[in-house]
Amino acid sequence: MGDSPVRINNPDGSVETPSAGEQKKMEAAYKQMKRKMAISEMGKSIKHKVMVLSGKGGVGKSTVATGLALALAQKGLKVGLLDIDITGPNVPKMMGLEGKRLHVESGRIHPAQGHLGVKVISMAFLLEDEDTPVVWRGPIKLGAIQQFIGDVEWGDLDYLIIDFPPGTSDEPLTVAQNLPDIDGMVIVTTPQDVALLDSRKSITFANSLKVSVIGIIENMSGYNLSGKTSPGAKLELSAPGGRTIHLTADESGDWNATLDIFKSGGGEKTALEFDIPFLGKLPFDPGFVRGCDDGVHRIVSEPEGASSAAFANVVNNIQSIVEQTNDDDGLEII
Repeated sequence: MGDSPVRINNPDGSVETPSAGEQKKMEAAYKQMKRKMAISEMGKSIKHKVMVLSGKGGVGKSTVATGLALALAQKGLKVGLLDIDITGPNVPKMMGLEGKRLHVESGRIHPAQGHLGVKVISMAFLLEDEDTPVVWRGPIKLGAIQQFIGDVEWGDLDYLIIDFPPGTSDEPLTVAQNLPDIDGMVIVTTPQDVALLDSRKSITFANSLKVSVIGIIENMSGYNLSGKTSPGAKLELSAPGGRTIHLTADESGDWNATLDIFKSGGGEKTALEFDIPFLGKLPFDPGFVRGCDDGVHRIVSEPEGASSAAFANVVNNIQSIVEQTNDDDGLEII
């Protein structure tokens, strides 16, 4: 058995070496026990744990999860970003960490460090080739998720943002059942009805797991246009849906307008219907596409820009909810 901690102690005081099959099972059980102990300790060293979900793909969930982590780090907080999308891990590319490999020491995995000091763990770090598909059945995938939770040396964090694949399948279920003291879920949607329909499923899913919904974020909500003309000039813009927007330039000749490409207000309406917080709107910003492809998120490249301000507003709302909830949990009623 070498240096294995596993032995069979008989009632007469003798020590027996187990068979190879018994040894394998016992060592697996021992490793699982150590992982559970590590997860328990992890619950103490990470103040807040936020799950980021969407009912369907294509709503910009990973971009939003990355933005939330960076916006929190921008405030001087210690932040971790856990990419649980096993089959489609994109977070490292968005964080400028493509090609990085994880450091393992004493059986513990140490995260890579991205922009603003955000610590990142992703399946992408373990792939030899980024074009290699991960074809895993449920049990293997769940084992990998448990490893990402229990075997990572996060250190002390103020926030851990957890990015999931779309839908309500194994991944969020496994995390909710294994990670203690989760603050809740953030649901990302876009304004159109198809995305909202699936977001409603995510809310029901959270309720079934007894995990609170921190709130809804409406992503791709409006495309901002601006320009300059003669002071006081009257303008007409053709908007989606055959609408016409009438504008008047200010005294400096500046004008701006918002085009609702994917409608507007659906996320807020859903939040009101389910009696959960609406965390805010994030604009449709082509700069996100370029930034994420280049590994420099909009929050990093334009920290004073409109998109960064929108993320800051959302993050402020998240903080006020989760930190107020924790304060309430700490009250003792006599």
